[in-house]
Amino acid sequence: MQRIALLGVGLIGGSLALAWKKEQPELHITGFDTPEVLEKAVAGKVIDAMAATPEDAVQDADMVLLATPLAPMLRLLTHIAPHLPPGCLVTDVGSVKTPVMQHADEVLPSHVVFIGGHPMAGSEKAGVAHADAFLFENATYVLCPPSQVTTEELPRKHPAFIRLIQSTGARVLLMPPSKHDQIAASVSHLPQLLAVSLMHYTAEQNKEDPDYLRLAAGGFRDMTRIASSPFGMWNDVLLANQRPILDAISGFVTSLRRLQNRLIEEDLNAVGAQFAEAQRVRDTIPRDSKGFLHPLADVYVFAEDRPGELLSIIQVLFDEGLNIKDIELLKIREGTGGAFRMSFASDERADTAVEILTRHAFHAYRL
Repeated sequence: MQRIALLGVGLIGGSLALAWKKEQPELHITGFDTPEVLEKAVAGKVIDAMAATPEDAVQDADMVLLATPLAPMLRLLTHIAPHLPPGCLVTDVGSVKTPVMQHADEVLPSHVVFIGGHPMAGSEKAGVAHADAFLFENATYVLCPPSQVTTEELPRKHPAFIRLIQSTGARVLLMPPSKHDQIAASVSHLPQLLAVSLMHYTAEQNKEDPDYLRLAAGGFRDMTRIASSPFGMWNDVLLANQRPILDAISGFVTSLRRLQNRLIEEDLNAVGAQFAEAQRVRDTIPRDSKGFLHPLADVYVFAEDRPGELLSIIQVLFDEGLNIKDIELLKIREGTGGAFRMSFASDERADTAVEILTRHAFHAYRL
C-alpha cells in the first residue's frame, strides 16, 4: 500500500497517519476534511496532500480510511462507492461495527474490500492538533473481516493491511462485528453512561447541599472522568448500538439490585465475596494495554508561595523526560503555598515523578 486516502483528519485519523508515516515515510496520504483542518494537517506533516472532495481523495488510493463520526461515515461510504479504484481496501475506525459493515456490503462495489476497524485508544483531547504517532502503542486494535471472509482467513488474505495496523504498535484482535458491538456495549458504552448518570445524580444532590462535590475527590473523579466526553461523539453510537447497550444496562441493573438486596439482608459475606471477585478479575486486566480513554495516574505536589516555584517543579520533571498529561491547582493559601494535582500516563511514571520531586526537596505524594 503506497497511497492512502484519509477521510476525517482528526485525533484518531491524524494519529494513524503520523504512525504510518513514521514507519513508512514513503507513504502518500491524501486528506479530506474542512479546509481549516487540512491546512493544520499539512502544516503538521500529518498528510501530504489536501483533497477538495471525497471522490478526489479516493480516486487513486490503495486504501481508504474513514475516520469520522458514524452518521457522516455512512454518507461517505455511499458517496465514494462509485469512485473507488479496483482492488482498493476500505476500512474505518468507528466504535460500532455492525451498521457500518452492513452499509458497506450494501453500497460498495464488488471490486473493493471493506474491513471494519476499531482502535481501542483515545484521548481527552480532540482534533488533529493533538494527533500523536504513539497513541496506539500497546492498544488493542479490533478488526472485523467482511462477511465472506472468516477471522482465520483474514491475515492470510490481507497480510499487508494487517502489517500496516501492527506498525502503529497496536495489538490486532480479530472478531465478528456483532461480537465486537456486544462487548463494546459492556466495556465502553455502559461505563460512559454510568459515569454520566453518577455525575448527574451527584450534581442533583449538590444543588441541595454543596458539600457533596466538596467531598468528591480522588476515587469519584477517577470514576467520572469520562463524563466529560462531549455528547456529540456519543449520539450516533448510542443509536447505532442501541440493543446491546440496553441489554448491558439491564444486566447491570440486575447486578446492582442483587448487591442492594445483599445489603438489605445484611449479608456482608456475600458483599465481601463480590469485592474479592471484583479485585481478582480487575487484576487480570493487562496493565500495559490501553482502552478507549486510558486513566491517568495522579501525583500531589505542594508548592511554596514564591516566584517561579511551579516552573521549578515542571523543569525538574522536564529534565528527567517526564510528560505531565494534566495539571490542576487544588488549593492555595496566600503567603504559604498551594497544592497541585499532576497527572501522568501510568502508575510507573507517577511513582517516578514522586521519586524525582522528593529527591529535589519538593513535597510530593500519591494517594
